[in-house]
Amino acid sequence: MSASASVKTLGFVTFGSCADPELELFRVNADVPLEQALEHASTLLYYAKKLALDAAMEEQGERYAWASHFLAEMGKAVIDDVCLGLGGRGTEGEALSRATPY
Repeated sequence: MSASASVKTLGFVTFGSCADPELELFRVNADVPLEQALEHASTLLYYAKKLALDAAMEEQGERYAWASHFLAEMGKAVIDDVCLGLGGRGTEGEALSRATPY
C-alpha cells in the first residue's frame, strides 16, 4: 500500500458562507481517500474554470459567474482538507480549520 493510500480527508474544512459570517453551510466529509478527493477537486475546478471563461466572454455571462464561484469554493475546500490530511499548515503557521472565503 502506498503512503498516499492512507491519507484521507479529515472533514474539518467548511464552506458555503451564510448571512452570518461565522456560519458555514457545508463541510468536506471525512475519510475520503486522497486520490478520490483530488480527482473530485480537479473536476470541480475544471468546470469552475470553464464557467469563469464563459462569464468573461459571453454577453450575458454574469449568469455563469456565481456557479463558477461556488464550484471553485468547493474545490478549494476539498484541497484544503486534503492538505490537513497530509499534515499541512495554513498561512503564518496556523492549521487550516476552514476554507477561506476568497
